[in-house]
Amino acid sequence: MTGDGTRVVRAGLPEPAAHEPALPGPVFAAHFHLPGEAAGPYTYGRDNNPTWTRLEAAIGELESPGEPAHTVAFASGMAAITAVLFSQLRAGDAVVLPGDGYQLLPALRTRLESYGIEVRTARLSTDDRASTSAPHTPVDRAHDARPDVLDGARLLWIETPSNPGLDVYDIRRLADAAHARGALVAVDNTLATPLGQRPLDLGADFSVASGTKALTGHGDVLMGYVSTRDPALADGVRLWRKTVGAIPGPMESWLAHRSLATLALRVRQQAEGAMALATALADRPEVTGVRHPGLPSDPSHALAVRQMRPGRFGCVVSFVLPDRAHAERFLTALTLVDDATSFGGVRSTAERRARWGGDDVPEGFIRFSVGVEDPEDLVADVLRALDAAKA
Repeated sequence: MTGDGTRVVRAGLPEPAAHEPALPGPVFAAHFHLPGEAAGPYTYGRDNNPTWTRLEAAIGELESPGEPAHTVAFASGMAAITAVLFSQLRAGDAVVLPGDGYQLLPALRTRLESYGIEVRTARLSTDDRASTSAPHTPVDRAHDARPDVLDGARLLWIETPSNPGLDVYDIRRLADAAHARGALVAVDNTLATPLGQRPLDLGADFSVASGTKALTGHGDVLMGYVSTRDPALADGVRLWRKTVGAIPGPMESWLAHRSLATLALRVRQQAEGAMALATALADRPEVTGVRHPGLPSDPSHALAVRQMRPGRFGCVVSFVLPDRAHAERFLTALTLVDDATSFGGVRSTAERRARWGGDDVPEGFIRFSVGVEDPEDLVADVLRALDAAKA
C-alpha cells in the first residue's frame, strides 16, 4: 500500500507513453467524432470529457484507496450537494440536514420543501462514545419534535468537521443508525479532505466535497465532486449532472488534477500551522471559544483522534472576539492574511463570519483558514494584530 504523498502525485495519471506528458492537457470539445450509433466513452461535451475522467479517477483513488469508487465531478461544491439531494429525494421523502452546517443549507431547505420533500433539521450528537449496547439517540432530540428524526427518512446529511463551528460527528455510529432505518448517508468531507478522513470507509454512501477549498488549494478554481462505491447511486448523480448541465470546465478540471499533486504537502503544512495558531490563541484573554479538532482541549478532540487521520485535523481555526468592531480592527491589522471567504488555500484567509447572515454565530466570530506560510510568521502576525485590535 502506497502512502498518501505518493498516491496524490500519481493518482489518475495515464500509463506512461513515450514523448507524451505525464498529465495530458485539457481537452476542449463540445462534440466528438461519432460515427454510427450514439455510443462510446465520449459522445458530447455535456456527458463526459477525457479531462474529467482523469480527475474523477484520481479523486476516487484518494477517497477509496484499495476499493473501487465512482466519482462524479461538478462545477462547484453546491452543484455536487444538490446533485446528491435531488437525485435521491422525491416528493413525500424526508431528509435530515444538520442544524449547524454550511450557510446555504437553510436556502436549500426552502427549495426542498417547495418540492414536497420533508426536511428535518437536527444538531447531530457529538457524543463520541463507541457503539455499545447502551441506548443512545443518534441526534439531539431538542432540535426536532420527533423522538428519532431518522425514522422514515430517505437520507441523512452529515457535515464533519462542521463549517464554521468545527464540531466533529461520529460517521460510523450515525451511518449505522441511519442504515438500520433504511436511510442513505452523505458526508460533506470538504474541510477534512480525503487525506484527513475517508467517509466511505466509515460507512457513508456518499462522500461529497467542494473542491474549491483545500482539494485544489489555490483559490482559483470552482469545483465539486461526489464519490460513492455504489454504481447505481453514481449513475443517478451522473444523470442529474447531465440533466441540469452542472458540468466542470476542462480547464478547471485540469487545474484541479494538477493541484492534487501537492495536496499532501499542503495538508501537512496547514495542519501544523493551524495547531500552532490554535495553541497561541488559547492563551489570549480577549479570545474565547477557540475551536480546532487537533487541540487536546477541544470538545471534539477525542472523536477526531479516532476518526480522522493522525495529525490531519484541518486548516481551519475558529474563535470569538468581544464584538464586531473588535473583530474588524483585528482583520484590518493583519498583514499576512487576506480578509476573504472560503478556506483551504495556500494563502491564509480570515473573515468575520456573521457578515454573511447565514450562520448562527456571534458578531465577533472569526473563521480563520491557515495557509502554507511559516507557522512562526503567521502566529506572530496574528498576535500583533490582536494587540493592535485592543486599542
